Amino acid sequence: MRSLSFFALCCFSAQSFAADLPGSQDLPMLPRMADAQIVDYRPAVEMERIYPLGSIRKISGQLRFDGQVTARGQTTSVTYELPPEHSSTDAFTAAREALQKQGAELLFWCQARDCGESSLWANEVFGNAKLYGADDQQAYLLLRLAAPQDNTLVALYSITRGNRKAYLHAEQFDAAAPLGELLPTSATLLRQLKSTGELDFAKLSGAPDETWLRLLSRGLNLDTGLRVSVSGPNAEAWRQALVKQGVRAARMETGSNEGSGLHIELLR
Repeated sequence: MRSLSFFALCCFSAQSFAADLPGSQDLPMLPRMADAQIVDYRPAVEMERIYPLGSIRKISGQLRFDGQVTARGQTTSVTYELPPEHSSTDAFTAAREALQKQGAELLFWCQARDCGESSLWANEVFGNAKLYGADDQQAYLLLRLAAPQDNTLVALYSITRGNRKAYLHAEQFDAAAPLGELLPTSATLLRQLKSTGELDFAKLSGAPDETWLRLLSRGLNLDTGLRVSVSGPNAEAWRQALVKQGVRAARMETGSNEGSGLHIELLR
């Protein structure tokens, strides 16, 4: 997949705002793609919100997914229709990169049919029929902003409809109470590693943590063909602990990255 420069996509011209829905506005942390137009906007309202952390499906009339974040707080959402020269993947990638540059942590990331049915995301999760499209043309991402905004979540959902119109939906959720510890899924860690080439865990500066060891080992073992380097203050201890968790030693080497925490880099 070709890499897109965030700055090349985010061009702020007067034309970009010409056809926006009256009264609408961008989310403050998320610059828009050039010439994208706001076609749906819902200002902040207090509600209980459930964000899936897994593929969604409906069983006996009930929405099902493997994990979730449930909290009460203020929810604001904006939906962009994208210009014909850019795909929903373009916009999704640019938005993800912009948020990660601000230190946001990925909690759950799925693409295409791994997300489940687009109709369920559109109607059941986001309540916006504009977001219903082809299951293999969708992507969903839930992120947590960096401190001191770490009680704020951002959900991204991109879709291309059958008429070839592409949309990016962004939702900001400001929790009314501290969210506590939220962990990413192992599959999300693997997707991030394969997409960006690295994983940074500034908080993991000490001895290997059992919870994170399980998450990382499961993620790495979802694709046993990958090789990685492990760097940081306790890199060798982490590497040996991952071997004990079932990751083959031949797939890992100790790296030279001198960051403050654990750093895992994909070896091409």
